[in-house]
Amino acid sequence: MVTGITGIRGDVCITGHDSGPVFEEQPSSVVYPEGLSEGKVTLNCQARASPAATYSWRVNGTDVPVGDPRYTLVAGNLVISGPQFGRDGGSYQCLAINRCGTILSRAANLKFGYLHDFPGEGRSPQTAYEGAGAFLACQPPAHYPVLSYRWFVSEFPSFMKPDGGRWFVSQVTGNLYLAKAEPNDTASYFCFTTINMDISTKSTFSKANQLTVQPDGTGLSVCVFVHVADPVPKLRWRKVDGLLPSKAGASAEGPILTLPEMTFHEEGVYECEAYNSEGRDTQQGRITVQAQPEWLQVMSDSEVEISSELHWTCVAAGKPRPSIRWLRNGQPLSTQVINLALEDSGMYQCVAENKHGTIYSNAELRVQVQVPDFRSNPVRRLVPAARGGQVMMECRPRAAPKPTLFWSRGTELLTNSSRVTVTPDGMLRIHNISRADEGKYTCFAENYLGKANSTGHLSVRDATKITLAPSNADINQGENVTLQCHASHDPTMDLTFTWALNGALLDLEDPGGPYHRVEGKETVGDLLIVSGHLSQAGTYSCTAQTVVDSASASAKLVVRGPPGPPGGLVVKNVAATSVELRWSRGYDNHSPIGKYVIMGHSPLSPGWKRMRTDPSNIEGNAESIRVVGLLPWMDYEFQVIASNILGSGEPSMSSHTIRTQQAAPTVAPSGLGGGGGDRNELIITWTPMAREYQNGDGFGYILAFRKQNSPTWVVERVSNVESSRYVYSNQSLSPYCLFEVKIKAYNRKGEGPFSQIAVVHSAEEEPTVAPSRINATALTAFEMQIRYWRQHEREASADRVRTAGLETTARVVGLRPSTRYHVTVMAYNSAGTGPASPRTTVTTRRPPPNRPPGNVSWKTDGSWVTVRWDHVKTLDNESAVLGYKVLYKHEGQSALKVLDKGKTSVTLPLPKDNGYVVLEIRSWGEGGDGAAQETIVSRDSGET
Repeated sequence: MVTGITGIRGDVCITGHDSGPVFEEQPSSVVYPEGLSEGKVTLNCQARASPAATYSWRVNGTDVPVGDPRYTLVAGNLVISGPQFGRDGGSYQCLAINRCGTILSRAANLKFGYLHDFPGEGRSPQTAYEGAGAFLACQPPAHYPVLSYRWFVSEFPSFMKPDGGRWFVSQVTGNLYLAKAEPNDTASYFCFTTINMDISTKSTFSKANQLTVQPDGTGLSVCVFVHVADPVPKLRWRKVDGLLPSKAGASAEGPILTLPEMTFHEEGVYECEAYNSEGRDTQQGRITVQAQPEWLQVMSDSEVEISSELHWTCVAAGKPRPSIRWLRNGQPLSTQVINLALEDSGMYQCVAENKHGTIYSNAELRVQVQVPDFRSNPVRRLVPAARGGQVMMECRPRAAPKPTLFWSRGTELLTNSSRVTVTPDGMLRIHNISRADEGKYTCFAENYLGKANSTGHLSVRDATKITLAPSNADINQGENVTLQCHASHDPTMDLTFTWALNGALLDLEDPGGPYHRVEGKETVGDLLIVSGHLSQAGTYSCTAQTVVDSASASAKLVVRGPPGPPGGLVVKNVAATSVELRWSRGYDNHSPIGKYVIMGHSPLSPGWKRMRTDPSNIEGNAESIRVVGLLPWMDYEFQVIASNILGSGEPSMSSHTIRTQQAAPTVAPSGLGGGGGDRNELIITWTPMAREYQNGDGFGYILAFRKQNSPTWVVERVSNVESSRYVYSNQSLSPYCLFEVKIKAYNRKGEGPFSQIAVVHSAEEEPTVAPSRINATALTAFEMQIRYWRQHEREASADRVRTAGLETTARVVGLRPSTRYHVTVMAYNSAGTGPASPRTTVTTRRPPPNRPPGNVSWKTDGSWVTVRWDHVKTLDNESAVLGYKVLYKHEGQSALKVLDKGKTSVTLPLPKDNGYVVLEIRSWGEGGDGAAQETIVSRDSGET
């Protein structure tokens, strides 16, 4: 709080013309590269002022010698040539000055940045074991300011890239962490550091860090912030003492949690969890948020009278709590003066600071002295007033110091009476006005510099009265209602009507709103309420108003509707499958509550759903109920909804989240099966139990299995809730043996029922006997029945055809014609392939002719057509022609005729619609079908 100051000497600041400096640009801190002697640093400073400001600078509290050739003042900017460490570093502030005062800028620090080279000596090699974790230390050199870190492998610029979460580079220490070492991680690693300054960037990298990954041994365990596990775990973050902020985004499932634009709401304990199929591990850390000062209340420019008091307040928030100090014209303010004098005018600054920063608030103070003057604020020339009412006439001249004020009517000096009051600040009040009070009234103002006066005329009018007041009304929600309001008034003035609900003025001009003015005479102000709502119930006030007075009348509107939300919902007597709810009745909105329903929500359901209760129907006078049919060990929230004959109301506030008590599992796991695996293994698989069926913590599975027809069960426990597979290994286990298997779940409260028995085979072994009686038959030049390789080729290059199940035949296509093939057959199963059968040999047939039939002609006879062609002659390396195939196609329909070798013609029907047919004619024989000749045949005879 500031209440007075000593003065400013020099030129006079002219009111209404001059203004003190206001910063438009202030200097900012700079980090300059150490050793760069040829450069320059510019610190900016510009202020708005009238007359224009002049500038000076301070460094570490002392004046900057602007006459020194190293310093140059360009407008208000300070230019430092060839900055040097130890000589020019420090805190710089700009002063902007004119005859109205001086202001001081925020501090700008000039610091020098540097990054030394890494030491020249080599680094010791490190060893990691496959599947274990390791880290490589960066050990950065001396530097300023902070560094950013990257690593590259073997040679620049092969920078490390994310690899499924295995690698992590700390931006605090620069260290490189490895979660799960692999053989191909053996390499030379280099720590690459970068420093960013305002005018340049510098980088350097370390000597090689040699990492050798050896095969799995005794194991190397490294405890670091990032995860070390096999398989590589996933990461997730949570806020221990609240909800994780949504602003965390995708970083909530990564090694670095990023929370932009931190606020105090984000303070608290955070936990990083690393998890995989083998387990989980957590680490916690606390975030404490601090903040630089921020203004909550600032001072503003003020003009005050001489000899008066001024109270300025500035309030700042921050953490730690900021300290406050004051400046006048750039100098610390330590004195307080009660009576302000002319020399107290000037520029004032409030400064709030803590360890995180400093902020400034500026204001100009002008102390005034002036003879009384009514020119800017005269008494109103015409003051209308209603008969029987009251009137107030203001007298507010400009004057400093404060003047003495008094009123007169004509030549009569007015003094306080039962109807007339003159306040100390010059306000004239007249009560119970009559026609006799009309006339001229003059206000006189006087101080030691002089006097002045101003006159106004009081005009008395007829009073405004309500002639038809609104009546109380009662409606159901959704109905319309009209409230009447009529008034009389002085005919020389305009009359307006306004309406208010519970004191809040209503908007009658919104065409889409619920309130509408009923059009009519000027003296009618009826209100139409459309589709009344519960929120529109209350007291409606009609006000008829002229410029001189007003009259009001009120009425109550009752809106009946569905009940309001019940209150005070609490959960009691929590059991495994039931809870008790208690609540207090909400407002019935003028219609008795008929019943309640209970709504519930759990993590398993996307929204709210109706819950089962005992009894199922909840009467309107109830204030408690038992909710049944809940899942054990499950989180729930509840709401209560009341209803009456007009509908259901809004739900209550949600209850706090509760977790039902634990209970033993009630269902068995599903999807029981298995089989496969390596020799001497029995693999059992199942579907992991969903969260809603676990019923408690300490959850796991109990497996029981026995060889079929054996009386003894082997029982094993699996303690991981996410497990879906169990491998039983025993050297005495026979291959492909039938086992009976069953499974049940257990938790801390007990065991559930066993599942139905499933039959599972132990692992298979490869067949030991070869197939017998192998027979291979050539079908065409390109196909044969089953395993093969060409003569003169090695058996290792043979192609294979596999059959499904116990099929004993197979068709092989894509063979070469006139070629001898060797064939063997082997049995196989999931364990491998058995021995090969004895070899058999087959030769594919010669290929068919690759020439189509020639000289195709046709002749029509009524509805038939006869087609003829020349016989196809075969070459020595082609199979003999045994006949011909004619494919007849018309409108998507087709038919095939097969002819003997001796026939080279065929008679076919023609379509009835005078259309055409398409014929494909080809030869056939032992080597398959030959090339086709396609012919289009119409009713006209012709040839191809």
